[in-house]
Order: sequence, then C-alpha cells, then structure tokens
Amino acid sequence: MTQIPSRDVLKAQAKRLRADMRDKGTEMTHASALETVAHQWGMRDWNTLAAKADVSAVQWHPGQRASGRYLGHAFDGVIKAARLSSSGVWSLTVRFDEPVDVVESQHFTSLRRQVNATINAQGESPQKTSDGQPHMVIGPA
Repeated sequence: MTQIPSRDVLKAQAKRLRADMRDKGTEMTHASALETVAHQWGMRDWNTLAAKADVSAVQWHPGQRASGRYLGHAFDGVIKAARLSSSGVWSLTVRFDEPVDVVESQHFTSLRRQVNATINAQGESPQKTSDGQPHMVIGPA
C-alpha cells in the first residue's frame, strides 16, 4: 500500500493541479482541487484524506541529530541539509560522527564521513543493496 504523504504535500498537489487546469483554460477553486486530489488518492473527500495523511511524519532540518544504519553499519550523525520533494520524499545530507566503511571487501576500505540519501516517510531509502536492505534507515537521535 502506498503511504499517504503529509497534508502539506497533498495541498501542494492541489495547488499544482489548479495551476495546470488554469493554464489549460479551466478555472478550478482550491476546494475543488483538494476534492480532486482526495479522489485521486481513493478517498471520498478532502476531510477523509486529510485525516489519513501522515501528519506525524518526521520533519528533517539542518542541525538535527539522527541515527540509524547506512549500508548495514550503525551511525550517529547530524543532518547537514534537508529538502522535502512534492512527492513526500526527503533528500538528506548526513554527516556521520564517525566515518562509515562503505565497502564489504576485506582487502580495502572506503570510509565516508558524509553521504546524500533519499528517504521516504518511514525513514528508509528506496534504493536497496543486493540483499534487499535499504541503503539507509534513519530516525531522530
């Protein structure tokens, strides 16, 4: 099942829909755009969708402490940059307190001190390693 994004993301979708319709010569009220977005998400109306929206999702910001796993290695660090896309996916730059080895080989290492990652509302990257694990799993420290 697809995760319903935050209300802010849903409202941004309605705003884009309204603008697109206006550009095509059809005026639409904001309320009508919200109702249309709700129907696109399979809900009967905006109030139902808004009630189900993930309003408790973590809101990332620069300077925020975080911890989790990157390529299977535990880390603690700080968010250096955070951007929420209109689809509800976060782009983060995370600086690790201690460098993380990103290579599985026993013959050499490649330490990373900072990485860029894309994560969903659950704090997991959509990119997976060959064994199916998310590249990054992150949460507030």
